[in-house]
Parts: sequence; C-alpha cells; structure tokens
Amino acid sequence: MTEITGQQQITAGQQEQQQVTTISFADHAFDDVKKQLPQNGTQKPLTRSSTLQSTATDVKSVRSVLMRKMGLIKRKKIERVEGPPYHTMDLDTVCQLLKSDLENGIHDNEAETRRNDTGFNELQGSGGINPVKLFVKQFINLLVMILLIAAIVSFVYRDWVEAGVITFIMFLNAVIGFLQEFNAEKTMESLRKMASPTSLVIRSGHEKHIPTRELIPGDIIILKSGDVIGADCRVIESFNMDVDEALLTGESVPVNKVTDTLSTADVPLGDRINMGYSSTTLAKGRGKAMVTAIGMDTEIGKIAQRLMDSDDNARTPLQRSIDHLAMVLFVFAVVVVIVIFATSKFQIGDQEILYAISTAIAAVPEGLLAVLTLTQAFGVNAMAKSNALVRRLVSLELLGSVTNICSDKTGTLTQSKMVLTRFWLPKTGFHSVTGLGFEIEGKASNEETGEALDISDSHVKKFIQTAALCNMSEVRRDEEGEVSVMGDPTEIAMQVFAHKLKMGKPTLEAKDGWKLIAEYPFDSSIKRMSVLTQASDGSYIAFGKGATERVLPSCVGIQNGNEIEYMSVDRMQELILPQVETLARGGLRVLTLTMRAIKSDGHVNHETFKREQIEEQMIFLGLVGIYDPPRVESKIAVEKCHKAGILVHMLTGDHIATATAIAREVSIIPADYDLQDVKETGKKELVMSAQKFDKLTEEQIDGLSELPLVIARCSPETKVKMIEALHRRKKISAMTGDGVNDSPSLKESDVGIAMGETGSDVAKQASDIILVDDNFATIVSAIEEGRRVFSNISRFCVHLITANVGLAVLLIAGLGFQDSQGKSVFSMTPLQILFTNCLTSTPPAIGLGLEPANPLQMTAPPRRREHGLFRAANLCDIFYYGFVVGIIGICNFAASVYGYGGGDFGEDCNKNYNETCDVVFRARGALFTSACFVILLHSFTCRDLRNPVWVPSYFVGERRWYLALVPRAFTCKQNWYLYYGAAFTITLLIITLYVPVLAEVVFKQHPITWEWGMVAASCVAYCILAEIYKFFKRKIVPY
Repeated sequence: MTEITGQQQITAGQQEQQQVTTISFADHAFDDVKKQLPQNGTQKPLTRSSTLQSTATDVKSVRSVLMRKMGLIKRKKIERVEGPPYHTMDLDTVCQLLKSDLENGIHDNEAETRRNDTGFNELQGSGGINPVKLFVKQFINLLVMILLIAAIVSFVYRDWVEAGVITFIMFLNAVIGFLQEFNAEKTMESLRKMASPTSLVIRSGHEKHIPTRELIPGDIIILKSGDVIGADCRVIESFNMDVDEALLTGESVPVNKVTDTLSTADVPLGDRINMGYSSTTLAKGRGKAMVTAIGMDTEIGKIAQRLMDSDDNARTPLQRSIDHLAMVLFVFAVVVVIVIFATSKFQIGDQEILYAISTAIAAVPEGLLAVLTLTQAFGVNAMAKSNALVRRLVSLELLGSVTNICSDKTGTLTQSKMVLTRFWLPKTGFHSVTGLGFEIEGKASNEETGEALDISDSHVKKFIQTAALCNMSEVRRDEEGEVSVMGDPTEIAMQVFAHKLKMGKPTLEAKDGWKLIAEYPFDSSIKRMSVLTQASDGSYIAFGKGATERVLPSCVGIQNGNEIEYMSVDRMQELILPQVETLARGGLRVLTLTMRAIKSDGHVNHETFKREQIEEQMIFLGLVGIYDPPRVESKIAVEKCHKAGILVHMLTGDHIATATAIAREVSIIPADYDLQDVKETGKKELVMSAQKFDKLTEEQIDGLSELPLVIARCSPETKVKMIEALHRRKKISAMTGDGVNDSPSLKESDVGIAMGETGSDVAKQASDIILVDDNFATIVSAIEEGRRVFSNISRFCVHLITANVGLAVLLIAGLGFQDSQGKSVFSMTPLQILFTNCLTSTPPAIGLGLEPANPLQMTAPPRRREHGLFRAANLCDIFYYGFVVGIIGICNFAASVYGYGGGDFGEDCNKNYNETCDVVFRARGALFTSACFVILLHSFTCRDLRNPVWVPSYFVGERRWYLALVPRAFTCKQNWYLYYGAAFTITLLIITLYVPVLAEVVFKQHPITWEWGMVAASCVAYCILAEIYKFFKRKIVPY
C-alpha cells in the first residue's frame, strides 16, 4: 500500500548542510573516537543484532545513532572539493557533481547523451555465447557419433565419395544445429535482458520504469521493499529503509540506511549507511537514492562477481526425454548391427559392415535436437511478443499442462486505475464522489439528501486530512498542465479525492503547516499503515488507514460529528461492518480511516514512538470505497480458461464481498452466486475468507469437494497453502505474484508468474515467467502458446522418428534381397538414407515446429502430467506409420526388381555400377523417390494426428463445390513452411535422380520413368492407410 512520497523530509541539521558551499574530507583516526566512548566499564556489549537489526517499530538502527555519537556524521560546516567519495558529501554537492536535481532528476533529453558517455549499466565479460563451444557441442552427442563412425568406416574401405558426402552432411547438420542454437541462445539472452530487473526513476519530474541496464549516474531511483538496487547510489530520502547487503559484505543482518553525511572516507563498505550498492536488496521500508556509479564502476563490478545467475541453460524434462530417446536409438542401432552380422553368420566383409552402418544411420533422427531448439526459441519469441517473458524453458513445457491459475485481483484482473467513488461517515451516512481517473476536479454529495459535502465541518476535515496525509503518493500538474501521479494506485485514489476537495497533501503541508514526522509503512501481515504528523499549532496527530477488521480492534471510539463517542470494539463492529458489506457488495475496495492525538512533553522525532504506541486508542473516522474496474479482456480470458478445462482462482487481499463482486463480473464464479445464499442453503462454498481457509487442516482441505475459487483477505502464507493443496490433488498450478512476500508461492507453484510493471525484483527472480503488462489475458495467451509449442514438438517428433522406423524396417526387411553371389543387396545406399533423414525429414519437421495454433486447442482439457512426449498414442503412431512407410518402400523395390527386371539383382551392385546392376539401380531410384514422397505426405498427416486430413473436404464440412473433392489437407488453414520444405526436398530429389554422375556414382541409382506410377500409387496407398488408422484411433483412444 505504501509508495514513495515526493516530499523530501530533511532535518534542520541537513538543511544547514545544504547551505554549505565547499567541502573537505576529514580523516579522523579511530583512536580519537575511542576517547568519546564511556570508560566506566558499564557500557552494554554491542552485537550485530543490537547495532544493525531494525525492528518493526524502529525507523533507524542503533548503528546510525552510535556513528553520530562517535563523530562519524558531520555536524559542522566543511570545505568542499570536487569528486567522490559520495558518502562524505552532502546532497547538494552530490547533485552538483552529477548534474542532477533532487526533485526532477535528469531531463529525458540528456539521458541518451549521457549514456553515450557512460555506457550501459551492465558487467563486462559476464558470460554470453561462446560460438566455438557451441559448435563443438554439436558433435558431442550419440547421434552424430554414429555418422562419424560411418564416415570413418567409409574412409577405411576407400569409398571416398561416400565418406566425403557423409562427412559433408555431418558438418552440414552440425552447422545447421549451430546456427539454430546460436540464434536461439541470442534470443534467450536478449529476453533475459528484457526480463532483467527494472528500476523506477524520476526523469523530467515524471516517474517512469526503465530497464536497470539503462540507469546512468545522476538518475533518481525510487526504492521500495523487495526491490533490488540497480546501481551504486547515494541515499537522499529514507523511511525505515533496511538493505540486505549480504551479497556484498557477507553480513546477514540488514543495514539501516539514512541520509546523513559521513565525515571520513575511510569507512568500511558495510558501515556506509548513506549508500546503496548494486544488486543488494531492500529488506523493508522505502526511499530515494541518486545513482553514483554503474556497471563496472560499482562495488560489484570492481570484484567482477557474477550475480543473480539463473538456471535457464539447465536441461529441461523435455530435453532429458530427448536425450533418453537418443540413447534408446543408439542401443537399437547397435542391436541392428549385431543382427546384420548374425545374418551373414559373422563372415564380416566390407559389404556387411557398410550395410550395418547404413541401417544404423537409418535409425537415428539427426536433425531432432536442432529442430527442438528452434521450436522452443520461436515459442519464447512468440510469447515475448504477447508480453510474457520466459525466464526458464521448463515453464514453456509446463504451461500446456496447467490445470489451475491462482491470480491476484488488483492490476491483473482489474485495471489498477482506482477511483474513490463512495465513502461513509457515522453521522451523515453514505456520500458519492464524482470524477473519474486522475482528474482532480469533482464533488462529493450526500446520497440521501443530495447536499454537497460541508468541508468546514471538523469531522469532514479530519476525514479528508487522513486521506491526504496518511498517504505517500503524489498528485501534481506538470509544466504542460497535465496531471501526473506517483505511488500506489489505492493511495493515488485517496490523494485525488483530497485534491478534489482542495485539501491535497501539498496544500496541507505548504499552507496549513502540517509536517510528516514518522511513517509506519503498510505491512501485509497486519494490513494497515500509519503516520505521525505535526500540526501548525505544534500538536502531534497520528493518522491511520487499513483493512477494517484489522483497524477496528485498535479503536476505542468513533467520531460522530463534532463529538467522540467511545464504545467497545464489539459495538463498533455491529455499527460499522454492515456498512463495509454495503460498500463491498458493489465491488468497492474498503478501507477504514482513523486518527488520534498524541501527547508528548519533550521533542518528538521519528524514533520517539514505536508503531504499537501510535496504532492504539485510535478514533474511527469513516470508510472509503475505492473502485477498480475489471479489465475488459479479463472476463473473456476467464471464460476461455473454463472452455479449456482450467480453473481460475482469485487470491486477493480485498474484503470478501468486494472479491465476490469482482469475481462475478469476470465470471470466476457464477453470476447468481451470493454469499448469503450459501450460508442459508449450504451450497458449495466457492468463496472463502483467508482466516477460515488458514484454520483448515490439510485433511479438511483435502476433504473439500472443490477448493474455493476466491479467497479474500489473502496473505502470502495462504497462497502457499493453496498451492500445496493443489499439488496434493495432482494439479499443475500457475501462481501470480508481485511482492517480495509472494516469492515462496511463486517458487512453490509449477509456473511462477511475476508482474512486470508492479512486481518487485525479488518476485521477478523467483518467477518462471514475467508479465510485461500485468494482464490476466496475457497468462491465458501464454498457456495457449505453451500448448501450441508442446503440440508442435509432439508432431515433429512423430514425423522424424516415423521416418527412422520406416527406413529401419525397410533395410532390415531388405536383408532378404541377395545377389547371385549370395550377398545382401542394399535396397538404399547410405547416402540415400542420409538424404532421407536430413533433407527429406528435417525441413518439414521445422515447418511442423512452426505450425500455427489449432483453433480448437483451447477447447480441449489440459494435457495430463503422465502424457509426456512419448505417450502410448504417439508411440502407436510412430510404429504404425513407420511400418507403413517401410512396407510401401519394400513393395516398390520388389515390384521394380521382380516386375521389371525378372528378379535379377546383378553382381556386386553395392559399391559401384556395372552392366548387371541396371535393374537394382532403377529399383533404388523408385524406392528412394517413393520413400521421399511418402515421408513428405506424412508431414502433412502430422499436422493433425487425430482428425481426417486426406479425406475429401466435403466429408468434413466443406460446401464450396469446387473444393468438395480436394483433400482437407489443402483446404484447411495452411502452414506454408511445410510447402517450402517440400519444394526444397523435391528439387534436390530431382537433381539427385536425373544428374547422371550424381545419380550413378554418388547415390548409386538410375533415373525412373514408368516407376512414377508406382510412386503415385504409393502416395494414394499411404493416404488410405493413414485415414483407416485415424478412424479406429478416434473410436478407441480417448482425447
């Protein structure tokens, strides 16, 4: 709830320092400091916890107090010289050196010029892509090893042409894989940069988010709890600001930061309490700081420490399953070699060895890994265009299986453009406020009488003052007269409300003399915040706001007009909670405003009172209702999830009635769902408070027929409990989060999704995916893309491995073809096999990897966890289609040899052509051509492995007469990449078939003539057999 205020709180001592015109660096010895310490032996021993750890109620640690006492903080005017170290300079000097402004920061027009001088805020030599290692990596796998063995054997037996071609194809495959992986790695690297932490800065007086790498010295960065500091910086404003510097100093206790100036340069890094350092984390509080060093000039850069590494390059489950497949195929290839040798009774000659190697090559899908990498890279790119940045590839695989989405409400399902539209006061009842958006023009009137709000009334004044002063947001007009806002959306809504009634925070501070003394930030565990202020007459007033059920127990009475009516908490709840319900039922977020006078005899500062002392004996002032309209696309996206079999849960910190109203609007729960009906009729409880849910044991939660779809007043612990409950039900969950406290639930979920705009850097680092636009609809688009990517990987795996199975079947069956000398005749040569594997199968596989999303894929239920890449249905497809390809090929070869050549296999036709080999060479050409065409057709079949592809379009709903008899494969939405791949393969096939030397010497085949009729018949036979198989598959196998 808390954000950064634009009002810089400066003590009188700091104001005196800012008037100094020169500075010098004092170098006091620590021996002098010792003289100032007590010598009576009664001093309490100092520990890390006593000097560093701030409690929930402290604003400044003991460390800063002690440093003042030891003389390490300036108290006198000093001379100035230009230059760092910045921790010894006052803020005015820092601004002059960095040519910046404490209020407006750097001007936008100067930023680019300065960046040209300073470079980007990034470490040099922190890794990246190593092309040499990436190229060598292409040869370090079992699949390429088989090719290498084949090349070596060919060289040994002096088959120079074959050996050269195999070597060329091996390197070509490696180059293709290298280029694809290189591009994929570059894509992932650029996306990692896009997904890297962002910083909230002030430039030209406007608050804006920029990538952390674009920070430049002089930028003013706004920091809040959970942020990772993007660069070394000088603290210029701090409120309860504790920074975890363990990454840099090794000390586990957070260090409290202040704005005071240190008097000596020789202060250890961990004791520079007015400096922030790159990559350290804001543990709590908030503040502003001016960037002093970036990139390699930071403390982190000086020691060249690699920070915030991610495991993006780890092997994902999908990649591991592919590796397992490679091992299985390698073992299969070895077994095939043994079988071939056994067939020849282990009388092994060069022919047997070459045939064994050829069969082993046929079993290996050489292009599989390269196509997999390319498909994933395109998937990541597509998701980036849809505003979802993938940080870990494993999430890309899991997205298609997500069964439950646990989403926040504010800013994700809603627009996060909050407007205070209603409020309630005990004496005058409900009031309406006009004006939408951030416009500061509007009126408030009583809903019952229609009378305008009387802002001269003391009760009303206190109410508006609370809204304005217990508020860290800023609302102001820029140079062009446009209203600009900074801060939390809820606080902005309240500040705009105060401005509408001419009592905004700037007015109260400048004209009425109000001063902020201390702030006690919003804490999600207690759901409230408060401030201590001083009025113009010197009195001290505490203002507070928060969730009604957390605020009322700290109240002792209510403001009823000009009088305070004291009453018990129970009586207050009886009076106020029904009004909360009324506001919440309208979808409004309800906050309670309180105040109390603080009595003090002495001087009061931010260290005088603990939080508990301020937030007790409060007086209730009234309720505010803030409306955050749902995004237009949220309802559509939720309904899309329902069609896809995905349950959407809303976990929000709002009141249960507010949460119910919004959930109805976006279709998370039925439109007629009512909390009161559930209580009276005992219907299924779809909405539950976190208080009730947290009290349930695991057994009770598991006993629920359904988990609640809405949990209100949700805490970070509730989110973790929900994820654990989903896991026990074997569900795959996606969880959204933005705060540092959401990190556990993001890690616990299967897919952690962080908010890009409002999310803390800690949440982003804990996530798998970052939403650039914080939009729920983007999550649904990401799930759709995840389903598409996995479906495409499944498609091209079936396509590639089918070709391998077909070739293996063909060659093993071909052992029965023997020449007059009793030697096996190669039905396909090693080069034909390599061509079929690399140049016939791989281009269409790439096209299948780029297959557009099936329009019906979001109407199907999520893929079950056990349905991996090689589920039973896919294995059946692979072996069935593989046998079909193999049998069709064998039939072509046999028909050509026996039908055309009378069964003459010639003599010694495996190595070179002689006059007895014409029949075998023509048969090889026929087999090679038919195998290539059937495999190309199979790539179109793999576009839809369940529904008809080769039946006339009329039977699948096509009513245009001129397309009625055209197969559905050519009338549905087309994937033109398949056509490009097919055209490329057919062109090369014709060249290898009809160029004389290439055909006879290299590929050991002859051109075909009448055999084209067999090729056509083979294609028709394949289409018929494919549709028969699919027909029975639809009848037998569930979706």
